[in-house]
Amino acid sequence: MKEIHSRDNAFYKGLKKLADSARERKKRGQTLLDGLHLVQTWEQQRGALDTLIVADSARQNREIAAYLGTRPVTVLSDVLVRELGLVDTPSGILALAPIPEPELPPDTAADALLLDGVQDPGNLGTLLRTAAAAGVRQVLLSAACTAPWSPKVLRAGQGAHFLLAIHSDVDLLGFMRDFRGSTLVTSLDDAHSLYEANWSAPAAWVFGAEGQGVRAELLAAAQQRLRIPMPGGVESLNVGAAAAVCLFEQVRRRLAVQS
Repeated sequence: MKEIHSRDNAFYKGLKKLADSARERKKRGQTLLDGLHLVQTWEQQRGALDTLIVADSARQNREIAAYLGTRPVTVLSDVLVRELGLVDTPSGILALAPIPEPELPPDTAADALLLDGVQDPGNLGTLLRTAAAAGVRQVLLSAACTAPWSPKVLRAGQGAHFLLAIHSDVDLLGFMRDFRGSTLVTSLDDAHSLYEANWSAPAAWVFGAEGQGVRAELLAAAQQRLRIPMPGGVESLNVGAAAAVCLFEQVRRRLAVQS
């Protein structure tokens, strides 16, 4: 067991770079998982992790101690864990994990979630989790999206990353043009009600940035514009909530056909 208490330690400096820099994560092909749930889910889905890290005080946590058993770990002082700044409330257990690359290019004949410029890590993590829950297995991100494998997005995704093919820096317009199904976008203007519109499978759902929404060229390329009826007088929904409504309306329709 190795214990680290100094900010000048080379291993800790490497962790700090990964925590702070999307460029460093891309360069090294690694990211940091924070939390026992994420670590457990990774190992269940992808296999054992080589580098496990615990906060000094977390060694007394029964759940963490039971999970780790006699496996080798690196211990960081609580101060150093907090200074990594991965999340507002560190869980006490971290792991270094390789960033998986999709084995195949985006599939133009399968359901897809297309995200255009989503910047908030919490929103992106929620969108990934919603896609996984709704059975959508590929997510395509424009270059303007926040880094999907950042620790904060991973924490918000709660393990959804490990169930998805996540494609970054994608030409969304090109994908939409080649897509062999329905391309759908939510809009307040010139749109049909989500609950009255018809679309065919597969479906590519396009959602945009929190403030700006979907770019005009993507709106123009979509086969259908859909609006979510909001009788309560609210002008719009958070992008994560809007995606959940749409994707689970898709789930509802498909289950109804099967029954």
